[in-house]
Amino acid sequence: MRARQATFLISAAQPSGFPPPGPREIAFAGRSNVGKSSLINTLTGVKGLARASSSPGRTRLLNWFTVLPPKAGPALAFVDLPGFGYAAVPRPLREGWRPLVEACITGRDTLALVVVIIDLRRGPEDEELELCAWLAECGKNSLVVMTKADKLPKAHRLPAAADARKKLGLARAPIIFSASSGDGVDDLWRALVRSE
Repeated sequence: MRARQATFLISAAQPSGFPPPGPREIAFAGRSNVGKSSLINTLTGVKGLARASSSPGRTRLLNWFTVLPPKAGPALAFVDLPGFGYAAVPRPLREGWRPLVEACITGRDTLALVVVIIDLRRGPEDEELELCAWLAECGKNSLVVMTKADKLPKAHRLPAAADARKKLGLARAPIIFSASSGDGVDDLWRALVRSE
């Protein structure tokens, strides 16, 4: 499945630049270089819609995209959050993103879901554990997606996902995803469309 249509809406460097309330929003959060931009581009079917870079830490703004789901239904807004946990990005800059991200997650009534993206090979680390705990504390719905599945032998994928589920205390198993092979695309779209 691919989106029927996807277009860039707006970038914001501060909360005053956030778009006015509109379609139901789904935010995408994850470490730099976890495959977040590739995931968004794969879901939408629009190459280069979200900026993927060989230099992790390039996303320094919140970027909104208007997306029409694969089947009939109302538009969604995807929100691409800055990647976290990349040491080469200066600490003051990384710390500067935090209020911006927090304002989006805690202050947007239209935000229905936060997709937490984790590299399947590495599993959840402290920052992902803290993020998932904080989202639960804020009362925000979250969904864990484990990327780069094609880089792990098939026999290791389900055990890695089960381990992540246990560490994160998830009620449901993470979605196993690969932008290269397309694994998990349909499962993820179904979860996004039914999330409230």
